[in-house]
Amino acid sequence: MMQKTLPLILLLSLTACGPMAERLSEVGKEPKLSAIENPQLKPTYRPVSLPMPDPQVAETRPNSLWRTGARAFFKDQRANKVGDILTVNISIDDKAQMQNTTTRNRTGSETMGVPNLLGFENEIETILPEGTSPSTLLGTNSASNNTGTGQINRTEKINLQVAAVIEQLLPNGNMVLNGSQEVRVNNEVRVLSITGVVRPEDITSSNTVSYEKIAEARVAYGGRGIITQVQQPRYGSQILDAISPF
Repeated sequence: MMQKTLPLILLLSLTACGPMAERLSEVGKEPKLSAIENPQLKPTYRPVSLPMPDPQVAETRPNSLWRTGARAFFKDQRANKVGDILTVNISIDDKAQMQNTTTRNRTGSETMGVPNLLGFENEIETILPEGTSPSTLLGTNSASNNTGTGQINRTEKINLQVAAVIEQLLPNGNMVLNGSQEVRVNNEVRVLSITGVVRPEDITSSNTVSYEKIAEARVAYGGRGIITQVQQPRYGSQILDAISPF
């Protein structure tokens, strides 16, 4: 028994070793903020590849005081190249209500007899116990009843602003943005991150864009610290909950 449980104990120890060591290093200290890094140098960075339309020749107007696509007389202040910064307004107010009820009933009955079997039907009584009749040799009954009820009532509301950096320009002019923000209050760090693809036309003259105009948007809002650690189940509970079939 010990030989079977020892590998499991070692596996649980190795799984929790990294987070445990990090938590032990922060005992009595505030959670550390992440360092500012180039998004393209992160190991998780993957260039975005989307279906692109055919390239179009840019229209030039040499005698015009206005440039194509510009929204200001002297200079367009909107983000338009890698490294530029723009502000993303996140305003989420979603509600979802669903209710399902399912009822299923089934009853089955089967009876099988062997009144004629090449003349051997009379030998059945000598092989099987007394009282066996070839006309009612086999009979089955089955019944099932299943009732299910499900209900979802969810409300989510987030109002935030975050500055994002343009990290990639797509061939059609759309831009891939990536922004993150960390705020530490006492011993808790609030973390906000957003990534997605935005059109230059959707960026306002004040260099802001609303999150619903960002394609493939990925918004993450969470935190880390003492309060978050208390709210998280222990590693053993999470592992047992994941592998337990009951």
